[in-house]
Amino acid sequence: MPIKISDNLPARRSLESEGVIVMREAEAMRQDIRPLRIGLLNLMPNKIKTETQIARLLGATPLQVELTLVRMTDHVPQNTPAEHMEAFYRPWADIRDERFDGFIITGAPVEKRPFLEVRYWPELSEVFNWTQTHVHRCFMICWAAQAAVHHFHGLPKHLLPEKRFGVFKHRNLAPTSPYLRGFCDEFEVPVSRWTENRHDDIPADSGLRVLAENDDSGLCLLEDPARRMLLMFNHLEYDTETLGEEFARDGGGRLPQNYFPEDNPSLPPENSWRGHAHLLFGNWINDMYQTTPFDINSIGRTEDTESAAPLSAGA
Repeated sequence: MPIKISDNLPARRSLESEGVIVMREAEAMRQDIRPLRIGLLNLMPNKIKTETQIARLLGATPLQVELTLVRMTDHVPQNTPAEHMEAFYRPWADIRDERFDGFIITGAPVEKRPFLEVRYWPELSEVFNWTQTHVHRCFMICWAAQAAVHHFHGLPKHLLPEKRFGVFKHRNLAPTSPYLRGFCDEFEVPVSRWTENRHDDIPADSGLRVLAENDDSGLCLLEDPARRMLLMFNHLEYDTETLGEEFARDGGGRLPQNYFPEDNPSLPPENSWRGHAHLLFGNWINDMYQTTPFDINSIGRTEDTESAAPLSAGA
């Protein structure tokens, strides 16, 4: 099934050129089916690139997805044209009364700052609380994952002596988890961060479950079942070139580990994580689809987790 995004969103051209089926708004209105409604609160500096990366993974699943792009209400991004934000993004204050099958929050370029010093932290705290009453399944990525475990569980983040940067092989600690269905015993994940959360800081009574980690790069993937939340501290959604672009942006200093062939920046990197990125997003969407109520307005108002299949008018 296709993904439904705005007809004029720049990501549409990229996705269509890659063979991702993208549905136009008029076509979606004619279909007798309820799509999965997923919101993306995009806090990354290059919003156009990030929305394309996420839409690519959501659009590769066999279910129809309606993607809503969301921004912090009063925060003005510095690296994305105002016209783009005005045309395609809705402020959270405008959607806070709506309900979503899934909600994704990305990383942000503020990880060295204490959480309380982030300008939009008060509103983001409201968003976290709102997900518990208006969202069926949540997916937090990188800094958003760190922020969520701090908000809900008080986990501290620790500043690293140098940027943890490269492609690291992580152990699959929960092969029976629905989120890791089809995953190898070890899988590679791009890592790019200056801070970390530590296994030893997880409270014993938190209910948090570690799904994947690496001895060098640390925690990778956690599940918070009580809050219906998946927490990815790294970047499976990255394109092949993303780490190389960060390397160039940082001035070509420290090489990303295990990324360039023979550690030679003149050689093109190979993508060793794409398949697992599709698996993770596909598994997350499948779990959402199997458990979300048919009536989206009942999300947060009922304990009913009846199977949603099929999400059609005849169901």
